Amino acid sequence: MKTSKDKEKKTAKKSSELKNQKTDQNSIRPELAEVIHRHSFGLDVNRPDAVAKRKEKNRRTARTNVEDLCDKDSFIEYGALAVAAQRQRRSMEDLIRKTPGDGLITGIAQVNGELFPEDKARCMVMAYDYTVLAGTQGAFNHKKKDRMLKIAYEQRLPLVFFGEGGGGRPGDVDTGGVSVAGLDISTFGLFAALSGHVPVVGVVSGFCFAGNAALLGCCDVIIATKDSNIGMGGPVMIEGGGLGVFEPEEIGPMDVQTQNGVVDIEVSDDVEAVATAKKYLSYFQGATSSWEADDQLRLRDLIPESRKRTYNVRTVIKTIADTDSFLEMRPKFGPGMVTGLLRIEGRPFGVIANNTAHMAGAIEAEDADKAARMMQLCNAHGLPILSLCDTPGFMVGPEVEKRAQVRHVCRMFVVGSHVTVPYFTIVLRRGYGLGVMAMARGSFHESVFTAAWPTGEFGGMGLEGAVKAGFKKELAAVEDPQERETLYEKMVAHAYEIGKAINMASYLEIDAVIDPADTRKWIMRGLKSAPPRQPGDANHCYVDPW
Repeated sequence: MKTSKDKEKKTAKKSSELKNQKTDQNSIRPELAEVIHRHSFGLDVNRPDAVAKRKEKNRRTARTNVEDLCDKDSFIEYGALAVAAQRQRRSMEDLIRKTPGDGLITGIAQVNGELFPEDKARCMVMAYDYTVLAGTQGAFNHKKKDRMLKIAYEQRLPLVFFGEGGGGRPGDVDTGGVSVAGLDISTFGLFAALSGHVPVVGVVSGFCFAGNAALLGCCDVIIATKDSNIGMGGPVMIEGGGLGVFEPEEIGPMDVQTQNGVVDIEVSDDVEAVATAKKYLSYFQGATSSWEADDQLRLRDLIPESRKRTYNVRTVIKTIADTDSFLEMRPKFGPGMVTGLLRIEGRPFGVIANNTAHMAGAIEAEDADKAARMMQLCNAHGLPILSLCDTPGFMVGPEVEKRAQVRHVCRMFVVGSHVTVPYFTIVLRRGYGLGVMAMARGSFHESVFTAAWPTGEFGGMGLEGAVKAGFKKELAAVEDPQERETLYEKMVAHAYEIGKAINMASYLEIDAVIDPADTRKWIMRGLKSAPPRQPGDANHCYVDPW
């Protein structure tokens, strides 16, 4: 009968034999060798022809972009062994070699992990591979997307989506007769459901048409290289619809898509696109511990002494912001409004600001759309909002009303009234009428604080116009033109004196008149005094694609 001591001796002997046994490191079991071999077909190093074609067009491969985006050795790829659903048409060997991943690289990684904690750095990545069937959407990459989109939603992972590609793929035949037109797939609904739930970043370099463009258009921000083309239909769809024959370069070029507001940020190439995506994502990952700022005394002299002179509000924004932290959105669309993201003492903010260099800062339909969407974006993802005001009000006149001015500008009131993040209003110079009220969430008493620089001036409308309209009879009663002009100038001067910022503050219509050099201090103290927003207080549960 064997005792426990005998068993222990036997176990020790086996352990000793294993330690002494030499393992052949080059010996790999067949099933593992097959896995390694299959994965190798998706690597750029084994696809020299495909890589060469990308280099000819001054573009990087999808895998290179993913590697550049993600922190080193952090990317875990899902679905790498998929191939196109064309087994009935092509050999498996051909599909493995030419359709790795079914043209879509997906996985989870860390982005900006050197700046933020691990739980904030986690990110979902989806990249269409244009070297595989022109980046088209196949049956299996749809299935892969659906799997990843559900994970992103459940785990609240931000999504970076590289959208280059031609849309739907008609050549997939391995559907088993379960679908005729493929209109029952869940991808587009699942993708759109991420809006407002997590930050969604779209990146394009090259052609992006049809289904790829539909996904791109659901993103919070679209970053595109200057040689990109984006359209809801590509050349094949346009020709199939009997609308003519067009080259892909003729459809949705950047000089169109940046001015109409489709593209938020235009960049020079893939390298800058990925760097911009990382920077954009960082604002939603938290505060940075280190920062620098410009000399704040500069702010005292950025507003001209003459109220009739314009100035560059972007210089004001960049001076208030931490050094190199301002990222502007849609600069060529709605030029009367400047919007973007910035940091103050490392803390991320959204900013909206009137641009007096365009129509004197009067708010037009496109400007209002631009500002309202920035409010939505910040509110959905918890960023405080800074509003820098210098506007004579909403633009008026018969021509502007043809652009649905009434509906568009009122978006600022509706969206602003639902904002639950801290909102700070600072009037740089003019604060007139309904326009400045919209900039201030509907009223000067709706912000955490409404402050003005000493250059601030206020009125229910432009003061010159107010004098002409309000004192029309008095002015008409003066027969001598020179005396009438003198009276008019006197009335205007009186109106400006009444509307001065310091007088507005004495009536408590605004909360304070501050030294421009103290702007950052006011913002940060205001932020620290604002109560934290409770979960579920976002109200607006998605970010309007427009």
